[in-house]
Amino acid sequence: MKYGVRNSMKATVTKVKKGDIMSQISCKLAEPGTMTSILSTESLEELNLKEGDQVVLLVKAIHVIPAKE
Repeated sequence: MKYGVRNSMKATVTKVKKGDIMSQISCKLAEPGTMTSILSTESLEELNLKEGDQVVLLVKAIHVIPAKE
C-alpha cells in the first residue's frame, strides 16, 4: 500500500463505537499511548474494522486515518 503521509504508527483497535453516519475507533499504539479516530460509518464497514484488528494509523495534520492491510 502506498500513501502520501509521512507519520504512521502501528496500533491495535481496542474499541469501536458505531453511529448512523459517523463512527469512532480507539486504538492502543505499539509504543505507549492511545489514539482515537473519527471516520464515516461507511468507511468503518468498508474496512470491516473490529476490536483486536491490527491497523496502521496515518497522521496528517489533525487527521488520524486508519488503514487495514
